[in-house]
Amino acid sequence: MAVTVTVVLLVAGVAVGVYAKLTGNVEHEDVTAEDLGATRPPKVAGTAMNILVVGSDQRNGKNAKYGRVAGERTDTIMLVHVSSKRDNAMVVSFPRDSLVQLPACRATGAFPGQRPHLGMINESFNSGGIACTWKTVEGLTRIHIDHFVKVDFTGFKSMVDAVGGVEVCLPERVDDKKALLHLPAGRQTLDGEQALGYVRARYSLGDGSDIGRIQRQQMFIASMVKKAMSGETLTNPAKMFALLDAGTKAVTTDPDLSVGVMKDLATGLQGLNAGQIRFITTPWHYSLTQPGRVEWVQPQAGKLFQIVARDQSVQGVKGGQAKVGRSKIQIELRNGTWRSGLGTQVAAFLEQRGYHITKIGDSARKPLAQTTIMYGPNGETRVPTLSADLLKAAPKSVPAARTNRLVLVIGDDWTGLKPLRADDTEAIKGFDATHDSCAA
Repeated sequence: MAVTVTVVLLVAGVAVGVYAKLTGNVEHEDVTAEDLGATRPPKVAGTAMNILVVGSDQRNGKNAKYGRVAGERTDTIMLVHVSSKRDNAMVVSFPRDSLVQLPACRATGAFPGQRPHLGMINESFNSGGIACTWKTVEGLTRIHIDHFVKVDFTGFKSMVDAVGGVEVCLPERVDDKKALLHLPAGRQTLDGEQALGYVRARYSLGDGSDIGRIQRQQMFIASMVKKAMSGETLTNPAKMFALLDAGTKAVTTDPDLSVGVMKDLATGLQGLNAGQIRFITTPWHYSLTQPGRVEWVQPQAGKLFQIVARDQSVQGVKGGQAKVGRSKIQIELRNGTWRSGLGTQVAAFLEQRGYHITKIGDSARKPLAQTTIMYGPNGETRVPTLSADLLKAAPKSVPAARTNRLVLVIGDDWTGLKPLRADDTEAIKGFDATHDSCAA
């Protein structure tokens, strides 16, 4: 969301009245040197900018309709990195179920503070607010953070509505009462209320995991960025100002990240296109000690953080022999065995490698002896990537298929995935904002 606001600011104009209006919209919250501690990572790349972006799940005021839950947690945690040359940007997601070493944070105002312990990364926000989350992410990644942006439910909705809705694709109908979401299958444009349900939903879409939700959020933001950078928005003064007005009203930032700073940053980003904005999830695997939690995979995660801290590019990172990147491959899983829960287990393994799981179900008949990768003409180039990760699977062409999505049918001969090589850095490449989930 911060990327969207920044990109659109470059065409905002310099009229004093407009500038004053936007400046008055933004709320600020102080984060002090005392909050962040004395052992912050140094700023290695002087003119690069790192912005911590969090989505707040606060349920009071305008957000009360989404449930009565005390306190405030981070529904989403991302780090936006803008390069020194202003020629590319990266959006790094941190799974909120990440089991990490949390630092000590002092008690301030309504926050009780945090003692050092092993816990979930999003605990820091509830214990010490944005300052504690900032300190936590800096300590874990050794990346110097310059600013923060916080967006709440209502602000997110208003930005989607201001851009005229955002296009998504659904493999099947969704009816999720908890997320207040009811949508048909197929390509469609979501308004703000629908979009909020779509990015928040967990159990009714994909494989029901938080990782699946992160992938969906990233692809949604990519689609929103494309819409904001399109001629449809940039050449329409009314729509452009509406997005700027909604965007600045939607965020809370540190006092140093003013509308003026955003505008200067955006001026430097002039000419940036969607292909130069990349989305990456911190490499992870499920915890062996605490079921349901995830842990970061090393050395891949450390390599990613080092690239960001040093303002390097992931483009030159060698990611193995895959012809099509894992993050660009969507997979439907069908369990052809009587082993209960095997589909969900395999989905987790594949998501750890970066694949997108669109659906988990059962085969029409059971048991099936052989694990099979079913593909149509549009998906053929994706088969070598998946085959290279599996210990055993037979490809099967389906000439009538009109999708590039792969269908992995798990048979009784399923033996798992090949071990991930230490030098396999495919997971830190991610995908850029030109990615079209509807293309599948």
